[in-house]
Amino acid sequence: VQLQASGGGLVQAGDSLRLSCAGSDSTFRSYVWGWFRQAPGREREFVARLGWNSGTKVYGDSVKGRFTISKDNARNGVYLHMNSLQPEDTAVYYCAAGNNIWSANSRDYYYWGQGTLVTVSS
Repeated sequence: VQLQASGGGLVQAGDSLRLSCAGSDSTFRSYVWGWFRQAPGREREFVARLGWNSGTKVYGDSVKGRFTISKDNARNGVYLHMNSLQPEDTAVYYCAAGNNIWSANSRDYYYWGQGTLVTVSS
């Protein structure tokens, strides 16, 4: 397993949650990291991405101002800090690693975590 995602769970609207994604080795520090999510019956949606070397961060419009992506140096991975969660944030969240900081297309990401479910109740 190259990427390991964790941290999902059931929370109430307005709560916060932190997702983690660990890379299997330090080579993942050179990648662009992304978080995507997929709700039932919907297409996979870009959430956030981070360029490990550049520090560049980009967010999807639906999470801007509420979610923050950051590095996890100890585990060669990233966090996704989610604040002010709403029921529409309910989805399976996936972490991924690629090499194009300018792309929100999931096809540009080569490594994927297994997904972690976030459920937000109203």
